[in-house]
Amino acid sequence: MSDLNVRDYNGVSIPAAGVYDIDPAHSRVGFVAKHLVVSKVRGQFKTVTGVVTIAEDPLESSVTADIDAASIDTNQGDRDGHLKSGDFLDVEKHPHLTFRSTGLAEISGNEFKLHGDLTIKDVTRRVELDVEFEGVNKSPWGQEVIGFSATTEIDREEFGITWNQNLETGGVLVGKKVKIEIEAEAIRRA
Repeated sequence: MSDLNVRDYNGVSIPAAGVYDIDPAHSRVGFVAKHLVVSKVRGQFKTVTGVVTIAEDPLESSVTADIDAASIDTNQGDRDGHLKSGDFLDVEKHPHLTFRSTGLAEISGNEFKLHGDLTIKDVTRRVELDVEFEGVNKSPWGQEVIGFSATTEIDREEFGITWNQNLETGGVLVGKKVKIEIEAEAIRRA
């Protein structure tokens, strides 16, 4: 790691201050929601871009992300079409989901809490993500790359996504809670 531009932060090797662009080819924004009360549906957004800014004081670092709402993919075309419709994301009127961090707090070692504003369908809510900094390395092409994973849970109804259908046996077709799972790589700008 001697050729990497890193520093020690509480026993963890972190990158020196700089700006990193999220690599869409090596990043995933996934989600999990209850279906029919008894199972889970998993999906992802295929297109995410953004910027990670590592500050001199690591706790002043920030993240912005932009997700193409129409890139939603649950591996089932009809369901994806319904999720893109006005019943859910309404991608024609609201083509992007966005995240803007507002603060970062260290938990322990490489684990952090990232606070920020998530906007879906022009509704913005504060969220807290559990973040794990996965490390820093150099790609075979000489690029400095950082990796991280993050999770959070949201109530989709707080973002105006309220469509549902009652089941004859009790419960609803789609759960209110949605777990968000992120794995991302970002490349230092030259």
